Amino acid sequence: MSETAARPAGIDPELARLRRSIDNIDAALIHVLAERFKATQQVGMLKAELGMPASDPVREATQLARMRELARDAELDPVFAEKFLAFLLAEVIQHHEAIALDRAQDRVVDGAPLA
Repeated sequence: MSETAARPAGIDPELARLRRSIDNIDAALIHVLAERFKATQQVGMLKAELGMPASDPVREATQLARMRELARDAELDPVFAEKFLAFLLAEVIQHHEAIALDRAQDRVVDGAPLA
């Protein structure tokens, strides 16, 4: 696709270039988040198998501190990074709780005692 075909008429070329860059970054973020959630789903299944709680406050606190430090190093607002991770953690915990509930229901359906 040519440069002019990639941007609507009347849009500043630099603005169009920056927007394409943002679009590429957004696509990368979505793919990275998808991979992250695939990994956390596996963690949720393992936790359910081991009878572990969905939430791990020690791990979560460690991750929040790590995220704040990474944000500072990257010159990103640490408060924003913490809010972002808190949102991700809430979603992950919700998924882990659902996995644990599904596992518990499967055990009841199979006739095995709940552990």
